[in-house]
Amino acid sequence: MHGETILLMTFVFALVAAFVGGLVARALRLPPIVGYLLGGLVVSPFTPGFIGDSDAMNQLSEVGVMFMMFSTGLHFSLKDLFEVKGIAIPGAILQIVAGTLAGYALAMAFGWSPEAGIMLGLSVSIASTVVLIKNLTDAGLYQSHGGRVATGWLIVEDLATVVILVVLPVVFSPGEVSGPALAAGLAEALVKTVAFVAIMLVVGSRMLPWLLSRIARFCPSELFQLAVVVIALGTAMAASLLFDLSVALGAFLAGVVVGGSKLSHRVAAEAIPFKDLFSIIFFASVGMSVNPATLAAHLPELVALVALIIVGKWLINMVLGTLLSAGLHTTLTVAAGLSQIGEFSFIIGQTGMALGILSPDQYSLILGGAVVSIALNSFAFKGIEPIERWMSSRARLSALYERHVHHVAPPAEDLHDHVVVVGYGHAGRCVTEVLKNLEIPCLVVERELQVAEEAEADGFSVLVGDAANSEILEHAHLAGARVMVIASHGDATAELIARDARELAPGLRIVTRAEDEDGVAALVAAGADEVVRPELEGGIELMRHTLLDLGYRPKQIQGYANDLRASGYEALGDGAQGKRMHAFERLLASLADVDLHWVAVGEMCPLAGCTLAQLDLRARTGANAVALRRGEGMELFLDASTVLKAGDYVGLIGTADALEAAERLLAA
Repeated sequence: MHGETILLMTFVFALVAAFVGGLVARALRLPPIVGYLLGGLVVSPFTPGFIGDSDAMNQLSEVGVMFMMFSTGLHFSLKDLFEVKGIAIPGAILQIVAGTLAGYALAMAFGWSPEAGIMLGLSVSIASTVVLIKNLTDAGLYQSHGGRVATGWLIVEDLATVVILVVLPVVFSPGEVSGPALAAGLAEALVKTVAFVAIMLVVGSRMLPWLLSRIARFCPSELFQLAVVVIALGTAMAASLLFDLSVALGAFLAGVVVGGSKLSHRVAAEAIPFKDLFSIIFFASVGMSVNPATLAAHLPELVALVALIIVGKWLINMVLGTLLSAGLHTTLTVAAGLSQIGEFSFIIGQTGMALGILSPDQYSLILGGAVVSIALNSFAFKGIEPIERWMSSRARLSALYERHVHHVAPPAEDLHDHVVVVGYGHAGRCVTEVLKNLEIPCLVVERELQVAEEAEADGFSVLVGDAANSEILEHAHLAGARVMVIASHGDATAELIARDARELAPGLRIVTRAEDEDGVAALVAAGADEVVRPELEGGIELMRHTLLDLGYRPKQIQGYANDLRASGYEALGDGAQGKRMHAFERLLASLADVDLHWVAVGEMCPLAGCTLAQLDLRARTGANAVALRRGEGMELFLDASTVLKAGDYVGLIGTADALEAAERLLAA
């Protein structure tokens, strides 16, 4: 019975171990990936206790790679790749060459054969896209320019790896390898890759979005979920079985194609649970593959290999950043993200074992280096900010990276009576557009250079940098500002910005937004004066339109809206939001006998076709007609000759009794 359920037991125990490991890692302020790796080690064949089926887990981990690469493709368009091609393509090629040479030199120092040295060099040169996306997302850098460059860089590496995996059996097969055979193998790999990419971009870009839209419209939600799974896994398997390409590349291209459809956001939401679950399985399976005894027996070699992967590759990429003039922040992001190895390194190592080039101990050393580098990679991202500050303070050093980078002009030193808007996303652009129309000075603080350049092109003063860093806010002239609007994403980030801004300018008005009631309370405690909940405000507007269509009067609807806002903004207490609500309620109380109401002229109304003079509405009911809505048009300042037609909406003002009388008259 145990043998029949070993896969199920391995799956369950690995999840439990990963869950416990994740909790322990969080308690120790370590990245969750460390916990998942250790959880896999606990259920591996090399530790006491339950012995899991590592081969079965490796197959499940392939599903994790497919889903993670599919999600990556959903958020990465070919347009993004073309935008960073000047850095990503040459950078990836040069880094593969330099990394391979460095790994080969280290293998020679270990006393390995030249063939094994090439395998180690190739394994070291290829970083894990899965690990990169995970750590970029956790660090909030995935949508940044550096994040896009790093992702494009690794996509190029993945494509190069496909060619490498085809060429390796040809080069290292038993016997002599002729030049024509090598050229034929390389040409075949390139033709298959180009053919698959062309099919996905030409046929798949039309068929897959069309199929998803039909399923979303005519089928239940569970079939749409299943369609997402089938597209992600089915395309990956088709790439592997029909074109001899990696499942990772197939899943990525499926995501790219689907990401261009109108349903991309829904697809991404449906794929998240699968991606999260199987990504944990992926990291747990890596932990299960490591033999601690082998690593302990080769500890000096392991330390040297980890140093090459983390420190050596970081230095290689920093040097490439100067050659490509990628920008300091972008170079640091790429260097941090690529200082690890992952799934493709495992595949290259397995290929080396199958060809008889690598021994099991050598392959275990590569696995150990991958596990340690994955576990430590998130810490590399924590060093980006302090290293950037240190290098920026040295003009000659930072100038090596900024030679061809466009620099946004700093704000004027005499800037005052302005509004500071943090974040130039959709919400920030809405605010700045109105401020520009009102001719109110505005300073945009944006961390992404490309977005900051867009703000500068739109005519705004711009400050490039992370507003969560108080040093950036010191240059925003907060003491002379009238209002600060925090439109960036994330309650935690907004809380940091609000707290720093309050310390720098105690009298500054701070407006921001929050996801929930806890976020409102935290932001108020940090010093925010006004906090908006977009989800709550959207619900109130839905309620308002619904009640208008049901015939409720605006004053009644406003009362309901006030009640909802009072319950949703309790954390503000008697602050600005509460005071503003009380003032509005006093205004409504002073106009208690007056109301504005839209009344429809009924289809059977005998007064349809009459002019306002003939109707004499004021004499009959006491209400005044002040507006008329007919179809898509609206007419104001009505005169006595205005003719009412069935289906018109008449805007009336008057007392509640007068409006009721007018409604009875016109609806008859």
